[in-house]
Amino acid sequence: MNGVIIVDKPRGPTSFDVVAAVRKATGVQRVGHAGTLDPMATGVLPVCVGEATKLVPFLMAGDKVYEAEACLGVTTDTLDATGTVLAERDATQVTQEAVETVLRSFVGVIRQVPPMHSAIRKDGKRLYELAREGKEVDREARDVRITEARLDSFVPGARPLVRFTIGCGKGTYIRSLAEELGERLGVGAHLTALRRTRVGGFAIEGAVPLEALGPTTRCASLVEALGDLPTLSLTDKQAKDVRDGKMKVIGDLPVPDATEEGGYVRLLRPDGSLLAVSELAGGRLRLCRVFALTIDANS
Repeated sequence: MNGVIIVDKPRGPTSFDVVAAVRKATGVQRVGHAGTLDPMATGVLPVCVGEATKLVPFLMAGDKVYEAEACLGVTTDTLDATGTVLAERDATQVTQEAVETVLRSFVGVIRQVPPMHSAIRKDGKRLYELAREGKEVDREARDVRITEARLDSFVPGARPLVRFTIGCGKGTYIRSLAEELGERLGVGAHLTALRRTRVGGFAIEGAVPLEALGPTTRCASLVEALGDLPTLSLTDKQAKDVRDGKMKVIGDLPVPDATEEGGYVRLLRPDGSLLAVSELAGGRLRLCRVFALTIDANS
C-alpha cells in the first residue's frame, strides 16, 4: 500500500496513536502523519503510507482550515481546556462586535510565539517536555499567515463562548490565537475545542473514522495527495531529464500561473503519475524530490 489515508481523528488519541493504528490496520510499517493534532483536537489528519511518506513536508506546507471554540474570561497554563486554570475574570462586558473586530485584525501575516506546550524542539527537547518539568524557555516569534478569521457564533455571559473559523498557513497555533483574542479583549481566554476541517486539498467530508480503518481502506495516490499544487505535465524527454537531475532543464521549465515564490509545483510524467516536486526559488524551479513510484496507491 502506497498513498495517503485521510483520518478523522477523534478527541483523545495523539497523532502518533493514529499512526500506530494505521500500521496495525494496513500491515505497513512505513507510516507517518503530516501535521500534528493535539489529543484534544479532532478532524483531518493525513497519514502517509509507504512511498507516500516522502510527501510529508509538502502536505505539512499546505493551507489548513480549523473550526475552534474559545472561552473568554479564563486563562490556563496550556492555553487550552487540558491545562490548569491560572486566572478568571468577568467577561460580561465583551460584545460580539468587539470579538469580530479582533478576529478581523488577525488576517494577514502576524507574529506568533509558539506555546510552551508544543512539539517544537529546544536544545534537543520538546517544549512540552520542558513545560512538564516546570520550565519555561525563550521562544523565537515567527511569522504565520492567516487567510480567514470569521466569527461563527457568540454566546454572551460572564464566560462567553466564541466559535470561530480560521484559515491559515503552516506553523499556526490556534491555541495562541485564542490566547491573543482574550488578551486584546482584556479578559483572557483559552481554547475549549478544535476541529481541523481541511489540509491542502483534503476536506473532512472525505476523512475516514479511526475505527473504520482496515486493510482495504482507500488511499489517495501520490498525485492526488498534492492535487492542490500548481502542475506541469512533462514530455518524455523532460521527464527523463528531470529524473536524471539536469538542473538547467529543470530551471528552464515554465512556471505555472499563480505559483508564489517558495511555493511547490507538481511535475507529472506523460502517464499522469507524480515524477517530482519542485520549488520556485529566485523565479526559477529547483528540484526538491523525485518519486520512483508509478503504481496505483492501493497496490
